[in-house]
Amino acid sequence: MSQMETDDLPVVLPSSTTSGLSLALHPLPILNISEHLTRMRLQTNTNVPFILGALLGTQNGRDVEIVNSFELAVENDGVTVDQGFLVTRKELYKQVFPSLEFIGWYTVAERPSARHIALHEQFTAYSSTPLLLIMQPSTVFATASDASGQTLPLKAYEPTIEMRDRKSRSVFIEASYTVETGEAERIAVDWTAKGGEGGTSLESHLQTQRAAVKMLHDRIMLLTKYVSDVIAGSAKKDHATLRALSALIASLPASENKGFREEFDTEYEDVQLTAYLATLTKSANILNELVDKHIVLTASREDRGGGPRRRGMMGRPTDFDRFH
Repeated sequence: MSQMETDDLPVVLPSSTTSGLSLALHPLPILNISEHLTRMRLQTNTNVPFILGALLGTQNGRDVEIVNSFELAVENDGVTVDQGFLVTRKELYKQVFPSLEFIGWYTVAERPSARHIALHEQFTAYSSTPLLLIMQPSTVFATASDASGQTLPLKAYEPTIEMRDRKSRSVFIEASYTVETGEAERIAVDWTAKGGEGGTSLESHLQTQRAAVKMLHDRIMLLTKYVSDVIAGSAKKDHATLRALSALIASLPASENKGFREEFDTEYEDVQLTAYLATLTKSANILNELVDKHIVLTASREDRGGGPRRRGMMGRPTDFDRFH
C-alpha cells in the first residue's frame, strides 16, 4: 500500500464503532476555544485559521472531565508543536491547579485528517491516550444532527489503534460528551451572557460612567448659570441655595491656590521638624544610656584592679574618666 493511499484513508472509524468514554466538558474550555478562534480570525483575516491548544482536566478510569485549556505554539512548518512552551505552560498550570492533568488537545477543522494524526503522536509523551476536541465553525457541521445529539459545533475523539493489512495505525473514535457546569461556572457564564446583550461588559460599564458624568456636568452648568443670573440681577436670590453653594465650594480641595500651598508647606515643615526633634531626642537618650553603662563597666574594672580613679574638684569623676 503506497503512502498516498495511506494518507487518503479516513482516520475516523465508522459511527458503528462506539467509544465507552464518559466525557464531561465544562464551559471554560468552550469559551477559551471560541475566544482563541475569534482572535485568530481577526489577526489572520481568514475564516478558518489554524489554532492549537491543550486541554486540562481529570481522569478516573473511563470518566474524564475537561475543565480548562491553554493555547499552544507551533514551529514554522505548522505541524511541529513547540514542546518547550508546552512543558512550561503545563508546569505553571500544575502549580496553580495541582489536580488538573494534561488530557488532550484542541484545534479547528471540519474533520480529523492525517495532519491531526501527526499532531496526535506529539502529545503521547504527556498522555497515553490524548483526547482530541475539534471545533467545527462551518454552519453545516454546527447544525447537523449527530449520534451524540449535541448542538454545539464541537466533536470529541478518542484515539485508538486499527489493524489494516497486518499493519497498525492510529485512528480516532468519536466520543459523546455532556456539558457539565458548577455553581461558580453558571454564575460566570450568566454574567458573560448579560454583559454581551448590548455589547461587551466594558462598553456597558463605560456607558454607565458616561451617563453619570454627563448628569454631573449638566447640574454644575445649571448652578453656574443660576449664580451668573443672580450676579446680573436677572434671578432672585435664594440665600439657602447660595449658602449651600458656598459650603460646597469651601469643601473642594484648594491645592492650586497660592495661599493654601504656602500654609500647607509651613505645616508640612513643622511636622517634619517635630519628627526630626523626636528622633534626635531618642538618639540622645540612647547615647546617654550607653555612657552610663560605660561608666559602670569602667568603675567595676578599676575596683577589681585596685587602681586609683581620677576625681574632679568635688570628688566626682572627670569628663576624661567618663569617656575613658
